[in-house]
Amino acid sequence: MRPILPHLGFATRSISTSLAQVPRRPLLAQGRNPRPHRGIQTTPSLLRADGGEPKTPTKPTPKEDKAQDERSDKPNNHQQQKRRKPPLRNSLHRVAIVAQKGKPIPQPTPSEKAPDAAEGSSTISAVCVADSFDMEKVVDILSSHNFTLDPDNSGFELSEVVHARGLNNGDIFVFPSGTVVTWALPPDVVNTLATKHLLPAAEQPFVENKEVEDLEFVADPEAEESRVNGDVVVLGTRRELESGEGLDTTLAKIAFSSGLARSTKLAVLESSLTRYLESTRHIPDRLSQGLRAPLSRDLILKKAGELLNLRSQLNHYNDLTDSLPDIFWDTEEKLETYYAKIGKALDVGVRIKTLNDKMTYAQEVINMTQGVLDISEKMSSEAHSTRLEWIIIILIAIEVGFELRRLYMERGEDKFEERVLEEVRGLREEVRGLKGGGKGAAAAA
Repeated sequence: MRPILPHLGFATRSISTSLAQVPRRPLLAQGRNPRPHRGIQTTPSLLRADGGEPKTPTKPTPKEDKAQDERSDKPNNHQQQKRRKPPLRNSLHRVAIVAQKGKPIPQPTPSEKAPDAAEGSSTISAVCVADSFDMEKVVDILSSHNFTLDPDNSGFELSEVVHARGLNNGDIFVFPSGTVVTWALPPDVVNTLATKHLLPAAEQPFVENKEVEDLEFVADPEAEESRVNGDVVVLGTRRELESGEGLDTTLAKIAFSSGLARSTKLAVLESSLTRYLESTRHIPDRLSQGLRAPLSRDLILKKAGELLNLRSQLNHYNDLTDSLPDIFWDTEEKLETYYAKIGKALDVGVRIKTLNDKMTYAQEVINMTQGVLDISEKMSSEAHSTRLEWIIIILIAIEVGFELRRLYMERGEDKFEERVLEEVRGLREEVRGLKGGGKGAAAAA
């Protein structure tokens, strides 16, 4: 076995030689700390972890320089991430999914809003508060509040859409379907406008069950055509900047607003159907219990009427199922494209089909319930008829008994009368015999 001490000695000599080659610095006076130069900034990161002096800086290699640049850029990227606007919670896909479930769309909290943008400055808000709007009253109300009506001369009739613009260049679009769509307006202003100011013009309002949908939009000054990019509506404002007229941008806003209003109106019907299905949830359970759990005919008729009303609103009384509303028949083709894009992004076609399927299921439940009620009523009617027949039979039997008693009584009375008559006849004969005997005796005398 080799001895270990020679190796240890060699290691000690190597360490001593290394230490001798390190340049020594002059010692400082005891109890005094070195005062840093004013032009040099010392930070804890420059000190060694073992408490010693920092190493002498050397010229970095290109790789180290690149790595140092990347490290120096990280704090800036982090700060940019802090200033970056958070993603919108009410994205197009989320709006479509939540609307299919019939639940209210959650609104972003103040902490989730962008700190570097004004509140509502890049938001499209749609609020449906009524079955329909009286457009003449809408015009009167907006005019009384000093809103500028149709500022860009879009050419649409008042019965189709009312366009107003406020002092902060926020656009307001009011549709006859009972929906208000605003661009770049704060949420509190939108809520006040839809639920208070325009409420006198609403027909059959439902403020408590209103539906609200929010989307995000941005302006692209380099694009001529508008588009839907993922979850964001992109407005092409190149023509507006070149010509100084905002008609093209306003027409694009009307097309997108009409599609969003359609989605919001559809969300109202989806919520109504959800409440309807929840109110009829007990019917299949009762049907599973058989005829022991009777159902009210008035309730079934009422639910059938409600379902028929919902189906008619979806397929007949509104323009929800139309591929192109009447408002865009005489307009440019690109407006039809915008309307179709926003409808596709919000899955309006899929939601309409899903809504019709749910209504078909609800109609099957109502039809099945009506069939069960018919069978139940038929069985009850048969049981009632059988009971009435037995009652009639019993009454007939009672009547026969009384008739037999009467006949018996009459027969007994006849016999009694016959006996009485016989006795009367016998007495009469006896009286006659007595009278004849008296006359004979008198003659003999």
